[in-house]
Amino acid sequence: MIHATWKELTLNPRFPLGTSKGVIQERTVWYLIAWDPSRPRLRGIGEAALFPGHSAEFPADVRTKLIELCRDTSNWEQRLTGDLVQVPCVRFAVEQCLKDLAASGSKVLFPSEFTLGRAGIPINGLVWMGDKVTMRQRIKAQIDGGSRCVKMKIGAIGIEDELELLADVRKEFNASELTLRVDANGAFTHGTAMPVLERLAELEVESIEQPVAAGRYEIMAELCAGTPLPIALDEDLIGQNTRLAKKELLEHVRPQLIVIKPSLVGGWASAQEWIDLAQERNIGWWITSALESSIGLNAIAQWTATLKPGIPQGLGTGSVYTDNIPSPLTVQAGELRYRPEVPWELDRLM
Repeated sequence: MIHATWKELTLNPRFPLGTSKGVIQERTVWYLIAWDPSRPRLRGIGEAALFPGHSAEFPADVRTKLIELCRDTSNWEQRLTGDLVQVPCVRFAVEQCLKDLAASGSKVLFPSEFTLGRAGIPINGLVWMGDKVTMRQRIKAQIDGGSRCVKMKIGAIGIEDELELLADVRKEFNASELTLRVDANGAFTHGTAMPVLERLAELEVESIEQPVAAGRYEIMAELCAGTPLPIALDEDLIGQNTRLAKKELLEHVRPQLIVIKPSLVGGWASAQEWIDLAQERNIGWWITSALESSIGLNAIAQWTATLKPGIPQGLGTGSVYTDNIPSPLTVQAGELRYRPEVPWELDRLM
């Protein structure tokens, strides 16, 4: 029987991470660590990255499940389809931990051209909220760094200023030269959303994530039916933990796209279920990280690479921390790359 323990870390962003739901000043994540007593130095590690304000579970739920899992390691596989379904980030941590343990703790979970360093994953450059001057500088930095798809958070500093920033970008780069995405995190209402969608469409914005708050299904369905640009569901996916619930959401709202965060929807198996259901209904998708540390981001990225995505994914968040776990992951010219020659530095977790 394997042995296990868990560890909690708080990570510090390089700058306050602004969203329409508030500013993130620090980030707490948890690690599930398992090993075979006959090979104690080879440890599988999985990350539980609960996202306050978005995740359905709470920190106390995470700690309770991790204590239970470490007390009894005999039934982890069975629990993946049992009680852990209701604690998605812990479920994902178990998936990662078991996969990594089977890979002798190498962190090479899905061997591919990506893990060999021969191929990258196209990603969008993410522009966090700030004041107008700061956001303008961040947009420029993303473009200068090689991003040809830029996603901007909107809904906090005032839509007129945000639209002006997007318009300035469009004056310099047309839609064939630079893809623009926006993420509203539910910032708008039934009355304000459609006018914003129309103005974004005029700027040839590719898509908008979650224009109204999660759970406003009737409003979202109405917007998706009449929108002039594709709408992507994001937070609305969280808490839909059964196949039936996922199917009913997609069939009722009929979005053009869905944005899948494995840490928030319950890991690889659940994320794949979302993809399968979306494709059956001709709904597009992409995969996004949720401010995990390098452990969780690596798990998401390696799996995403096996899907061979044709459009930019949302996996460029690893550099936001001053104290992230050093890893082979790096961002280069609009791609997430894995450098196998760079070692993992895991002393903080051992």
